[in-house]
Amino acid sequence: MKKKVVSSTLALTLALSGLGIGASSIHADDSEVKMNEKYGTPSYIIENWEMPKFSSLTKQSHSVEDIALSYLNYQKDKFKLKGNSNENFKVIDTQKDEKAGTSHVRLTEQYKGVPIYGAHQTVTLNEEEEVKAFFGKVVPNMDEKGIDTTAEISDDQAIETAKASIEKEIGEVEAYDAPPSSELFIYEFDGKFQLTYLVKASTSDPEPGYFHYFINAQTGEIVDNYNAIDHVKAFGEGVLGNKEMFEVTFQEGDYYMFDGTRGDGVHTFDALNMEPGWFNLFSQLLGYHGEEVTSGHKYFGDAAAVDAHKNAGIVYDYFKETFNRDSYDDNGARMISSVHVGENWNNAAWNGVQMMYGDGDGETFIPLSGAVDVIGHELTHAVTDRSADLVYQDEPGALNESLSDILGAMVDRDDWWMGEDIYTPGVEGDGLRSLKDPSQVPHPFYPDRGYPDHYSELYTGELDNGGVHINSSINNKAAYLVSEGGTHYDVEVEGVGREATEQIYYRALTKYLTATSDFSMMRQAAIQSAIDLYGENSAEVSSVMQAYDAVGVE
Repeated sequence: MKKKVVSSTLALTLALSGLGIGASSIHADDSEVKMNEKYGTPSYIIENWEMPKFSSLTKQSHSVEDIALSYLNYQKDKFKLKGNSNENFKVIDTQKDEKAGTSHVRLTEQYKGVPIYGAHQTVTLNEEEEVKAFFGKVVPNMDEKGIDTTAEISDDQAIETAKASIEKEIGEVEAYDAPPSSELFIYEFDGKFQLTYLVKASTSDPEPGYFHYFINAQTGEIVDNYNAIDHVKAFGEGVLGNKEMFEVTFQEGDYYMFDGTRGDGVHTFDALNMEPGWFNLFSQLLGYHGEEVTSGHKYFGDAAAVDAHKNAGIVYDYFKETFNRDSYDDNGARMISSVHVGENWNNAAWNGVQMMYGDGDGETFIPLSGAVDVIGHELTHAVTDRSADLVYQDEPGALNESLSDILGAMVDRDDWWMGEDIYTPGVEGDGLRSLKDPSQVPHPFYPDRGYPDHYSELYTGELDNGGVHINSSINNKAAYLVSEGGTHYDVEVEGVGREATEQIYYRALTKYLTATSDFSMMRQAAIQSAIDLYGENSAEVSSVMQAYDAVGVE
């Protein structure tokens, strides 16, 4: 037994130090590699790779994490890295898909123990513990970049800097929805790598926000910042006259909008259109996110609260029944909603802590909680936060928005519109976005055209965080074609239905995509997900390939 343990340890050491690689099995004819144009390192590799074999050692002696690290070490020349994979990468999560027989190891690249922001990877192994796929971003030659990894300021100082900037922008915040967090990262900005604290802060009042601040850990200066909240200008609020039944709790003579039958609960609050600061004060000091919605009997008269509560339960059930996912974190996290946020606020948002719904102005929107696809959209952002964590800028941000649209449209299967129930009351046949025909919705920046439905029409400006809402329509169109089929830009697509489509995109989001995935990686992630689920020569794989050909994504 001792001899085998020693041999196993030696074998892994050899594999990670670059020796013994000749014993690995590579099926080169089946490999496919996509290179990151900026870094010259792989964005994805599709191949069959087997852990090197040594005497008195079987590959089952190692964990899937060991095998993933050994594979990354095997590919270190392609990644242009020095040292071994234990130094260059850190495992952050492993998921086992019992049905498909696959294991998915999520990692982050690090330099001298500090993670590199956005440099996330996934390595997929099959039942035989062979590596089948790599996805992600690897930054090469870190030793040459002259990065000082010693922080000169504390995380508390970084948080105070971020809070001062936030309050200069939106006004005094009397209490944040949750204590702002701070974590050290190496962050690339304008071609320069810097040691920074990433500060995340969630607000509801004076304005809803999910702020991301990068604070230089040596100088204390703000390097970069953005608000990752989902500003959906066309989502409204409104009472549609729908009659619903939903779970509540009876306690001491009153009924409360708390559903304890789903995960850690579905809890709905009334923000009372509070003045700046007070809404967050309740959240911070009293442990909830507004005033309890109560009734002395089983009838609740607050229509916005009824819809928020009922629809949150529907979305929970959708993820549980369709993907066996227990709430947005897959661990039963409480789903908190607050209605009547702001004064006639034309928006709905996930702010990293809770769902927030405005009442709308009555012209563009009615209460946004009235649309189940809106709630599906917002809670998918929470799922993304806990899985691929797609950066809310440029193409990764567009995928973030698109996957929320796609799964929102799967929750509400009546059509391929987003937010049609609460948008422009009294006007039929419109919505915020159309997955079926993006071009029929006017482009917000170019009124003479519609939303893009082909990669050749990609918006590349700075507005909308680099077009996260605008460019989402390209991937939306691809998903529609996978489901329903059709001819687009002279490419014929055979649809495979909603059931297959939702499984493909959910798997891509939770198993393959990483923080900086672009449209090309989305295509390959969808193809790989279809292969996992339906087989390499399936109609589903062909449909995905055809759909992305049709929207010009290679």
